[in-house]
Amino acid sequence: MADSGEGRRVCGMPEKAQLHVAMLLLQFGYAGFHVVSRLALNMGISKLVFPVYRNIIALCLLVPFAYFLEKKDRPQLTLNFVVQFFLLALCGLVYNINIVVTSHSITANQGFYLLGLDNTSPTFASAIQNSVPAITFAMAAALRIEKVRLDRRDGVAKVAGTLACVAGASVITLYKGPTIFGPSGSGGGGGLELAAVGGDKNWTLGCVYLIGHCLSWSGWLVLQAPVLKKYPARLSVTSYTCFFGVIQFLVIAAFMERDAEAWKFHSGSELFTILYAGFIASGVAFAVQIWCIDRGGPVFVAVYQPVQTLVVAIMASLTLGEKFYLGGIIGAVLIVAGLYLVLWGKSEERARVARDAVSGGDREGLLVAAAAGGGGGGIVRSAGNKAASAATQPLLLPSSTPTDNV
Repeated sequence: MADSGEGRRVCGMPEKAQLHVAMLLLQFGYAGFHVVSRLALNMGISKLVFPVYRNIIALCLLVPFAYFLEKKDRPQLTLNFVVQFFLLALCGLVYNINIVVTSHSITANQGFYLLGLDNTSPTFASAIQNSVPAITFAMAAALRIEKVRLDRRDGVAKVAGTLACVAGASVITLYKGPTIFGPSGSGGGGGLELAAVGGDKNWTLGCVYLIGHCLSWSGWLVLQAPVLKKYPARLSVTSYTCFFGVIQFLVIAAFMERDAEAWKFHSGSELFTILYAGFIASGVAFAVQIWCIDRGGPVFVAVYQPVQTLVVAIMASLTLGEKFYLGGIIGAVLIVAGLYLVLWGKSEERARVARDAVSGGDREGLLVAAAAGGGGGGIVRSAGNKAASAATQPLLLPSSTPTDNV
C-alpha cells in the first residue's frame, strides 16, 4: 500500500504533500497543452501535421522505456494483438487513468479534439472532457460490463452524475448565451484572440466534435481492459497503439495534406507548440501521472481534473483573449458536478466491496478493491503473490472482479 503522509520524504516534504503538488503541476502542464494546441491552430498549423509530429515525439520517448522496463512482462506479439492495437489506435489512446485526461490521443480521439478546439475554445474543450467518466460508465452499463444498481446510493450517484454530464454537454452545445466575461477592449487579444464565433467557425459543430472526442476516449477506456488482461505490459501497449496511430495519421495526411509547406516549421513558435505537446504533454506529464496513480490511486488523480479546466480558463483569457459565455459556464458546472458524483459513486462502491470482503474474510477481494484504488493505492499483492499496481488498474474494472456492480 502507499506509504502514509510521513513516508518517503523529498526535501523534507511528506509523500502526501508531494502527490498534491505533483497533481497541481500536472494540471498546469495539461492546461498548457490546451492553450498551446489552440495557439498552433491560430498560427495555421495543419490539424493533420500537428498530431503526426506530436505523436512521433511521444513514440520516441515511449519506446526505450517500454523496451527496457517491460522485457519480462511483455507477451509474444501475435497477429491478434496487432489487430487489437490497430483498432485501439483507431478509436483513441489515453494513458492509464480511466478518468483523467492525459491528452495523448490517437486518430479519432485526437482528430475530433483538434476539430472541436478549432471551432470552440480551450476552456470548453477542457470542460467537456470532464464528462468522460460518466460516458465511460454509460457505455459499460450498455455493454453490461457494469450493472446498474438503483437500489444502492452509489449506483444512484453514478446514474445522476451521468445525467448531469449529459445535461452539461447539451447546454454547452445548444445554448451559448450572453458574454459573462471577456478581455477589455475589442482588440485585447490581438492576433491571438479566439475567433470561434466568427468567420467559418461553428460553435455547435465544435461542441459536437468534442463530444465525439469524449465518446472515442470513453470507447478506448472500455475496450482497453480486455486487451491489458491478455497483454499486461501497459507501456508496450501504449507504444504499439501510438505507432499505429502515427501510421493512420500519415495515411490520412497523404490524401488530405499534400501541400509540402504544411510540413515545414515557419517560426520558432510553431516548433515550440509541437515540442511542448510531444515532450511535456506526452512525456513528462505521463511519467508524473503514472507515479501519482501508482501512489495515490486513479480516483485521487481524477479528482484534480476540474482544476485543469480552471487553469485553462485563466491561461486562455490572458494569452488568447478568450470570452466566457453563460451557456458554457452553466454546462461546465453541471459537468464538474456530474464528474464528482460518478467519482463518489465509484469510491463508495469500493468501500462497500472492502467492507464485504472484511466481513466475509475474503482477503483476495479486499486486495482487488485496494488495487483498484480509492486513494492510497500503491502496489499490493494478490492471493497468488503477484504484484498488482494501482497504475494498471483502471477505475472501470473488468467484469470478472467483484466491484463491477453499480
